[in-house]
Amino acid sequence: MVKTENILSATQIKAEAARLGFSACGLAPAEPVAPLHAAFFKRWLGEGRQAGMAYMEGHEAKRLDPRLLVEGCRTVVSVALNYRPSTPIPDHKLQIAWYAYGQDYHDIMRQKLNSLLEALRHSTPEGTLQGRAFCDTAPVLERYWAWRCGLGWIGRHTQLVIPRAGSAFFLGELMLNLPADAYDAPFPTDRCGTCRRCIEACPTQALEEGRGLDARRCLSYLTIENRGGIPEEAAARMYPYFYGCDRCLRACPHLRSAPPATEPAFTPRPELRQMEEEDWMGLDVERYRMLFKGSAVKRAKYEGLIRNLKALRGNGDR
Repeated sequence: MVKTENILSATQIKAEAARLGFSACGLAPAEPVAPLHAAFFKRWLGEGRQAGMAYMEGHEAKRLDPRLLVEGCRTVVSVALNYRPSTPIPDHKLQIAWYAYGQDYHDIMRQKLNSLLEALRHSTPEGTLQGRAFCDTAPVLERYWAWRCGLGWIGRHTQLVIPRAGSAFFLGELMLNLPADAYDAPFPTDRCGTCRRCIEACPTQALEEGRGLDARRCLSYLTIENRGGIPEEAAARMYPYFYGCDRCLRACPHLRSAPPATEPAFTPRPELRQMEEEDWMGLDVERYRMLFKGSAVKRAKYEGLIRNLKALRGNGDR
């Protein structure tokens, strides 16, 4: 008797992802990253556009082939989770990037992805489904896989754009050892057209047509990942952001139709919205811990936040 292979139901996966609150879900066969995308990534690294993010240079083979990252991988599931705030910090106040308003997205995404994986295990014969969940913590080209799984396209600002929703999404993946009964096609077209609003909105010209993002000039990199000082010319263009920078994301016309996030964990603490400029400039470590307990802002740490605020204050002529 021929043994039949267990096959995952794409419809079931997407239904379960929607039940867990994911905004979009798609599937693709596990295979090497398309040559054009792999070449662009290698060129980006070769030009030093990763700045001080040395981890981007490691595990290249695994980054370009999920089957090397997860042994036996047959299917990649890509999901997106909306984080557009319903009650953003008022525009006249100092700003932090939207993604950092609430609880650390790594934790929330990991919980939801593991719940999705567990639900799929319950629907397959015991011991047959193996997989791993990822969210921004492994050598995975997340935007590529979101595009490859049909969620959207990679815009001029280098972020994934979901039709009529924009780019305020966290991305995550499941890499599974079983094939699916249906896979999604890559998103068919780039819908940026002739629009260059994201490029024009970037205050440090970190976005270049056809060459992607240069992290050496990006305010998000300089105020979050960067462990050194902030160059004076970049500091002069920070205001009103002192942690991250959403200008390119917010400039995208596709964001206009985006609904607000429904995940309660991404709702900012009232105390965060109530902070005034003088409160930030006098921030002490106790208040920092209260405002950002369990937050992704811990990536920059208290010392990094104070560095950013000092850079902002030193360029108060804006």
